[in-house]
Amino acid sequence: MRWLLALALVCSSAFAQTYPARPVRIVVPFPPASTPDIVGRTLATRLQDAFGQPVIVENRTGAGGNIGTEMVAKAPADGYTLLIGTNGPIATNKYLYQNVPYDAEKDLAPISLLASAPQMLVVVPQLDLHDFGAFIDYARKNPGRISYGSVGSGSASHLTMELLKSEAKFFAVHIPYRGFPPAVTDMLAGNIQAMFAIVPGVLSHVRAGKMTALAVTARKRSPLAPEVPSVAELGYPQLESLAWIGLLAPTATPKEVVARLSSETVRAMRSPEVREVLGNQGFDVVADTPLEFHAWIRAESAKWARVIRASGATAD
Repeated sequence: MRWLLALALVCSSAFAQTYPARPVRIVVPFPPASTPDIVGRTLATRLQDAFGQPVIVENRTGAGGNIGTEMVAKAPADGYTLLIGTNGPIATNKYLYQNVPYDAEKDLAPISLLASAPQMLVVVPQLDLHDFGAFIDYARKNPGRISYGSVGSGSASHLTMELLKSEAKFFAVHIPYRGFPPAVTDMLAGNIQAMFAIVPGVLSHVRAGKMTALAVTARKRSPLAPEVPSVAELGYPQLESLAWIGLLAPTATPKEVVARLSSETVRAMRSPEVREVLGNQGFDVVADTPLEFHAWIRAESAKWARVIRASGATAD
């Protein structure tokens, strides 16, 4: 038995030293040009340079990110199929969907929390609401008159509004989209009236007068929009909420491969060029360890599970 264990260790070490020997695929469970896609492609370019092998990004959308996530969860655990994971499919969808075809905690191995960002509450100008208090008053007096968009059920944009609805005691209709671009398009067309979204994704429309910004979901104001108050100063510090994006692999991926992926990912993400690219997208680079990312996922899952239970939110 000892010699079998020793042989397994030698083979595992040799595999890690030659990894990757062929192209690596990164699955993004959201559409092209969405923020997870932007982060995934930014990382893929740097990993390709580090590995000397092609790193290909593949978009597999649908079911709030569950389709692409299931694909990776059930892929061979050899380090050649990786996942760009976000709040919903990794931490909260299991509380929103009746049947999630994978277990994120058991089937996926965290590699690194790549980046996170606060969101901005925006409304259409037609509502003629110019501050957070006015929005709350209108929503309370007009139950169901506001339809709000999200980048998918279980996303930060969805659950933050559900938390606000629960805290401020009003009702609004949830309209989930397959990613950020179609949600913005529908809001500009007036088909939805409100949305939480990452700041750079809507800031140009705010500046152009096509949307009205009311708050950012952080303890302090965003340097990208210093004129917009934070939820903390508005009396809702519990609304602090981050959209986050991480890198994961199938659970049984060799530890040595996960370690190499982690070290190369941290090196790539912390480069000045990547910080600048993602900073322009409103994201702060995190680039932490697998253990730190695992702890983050568990904390986020517990936090938003309480919100989902209290609000009765579902994947509608």
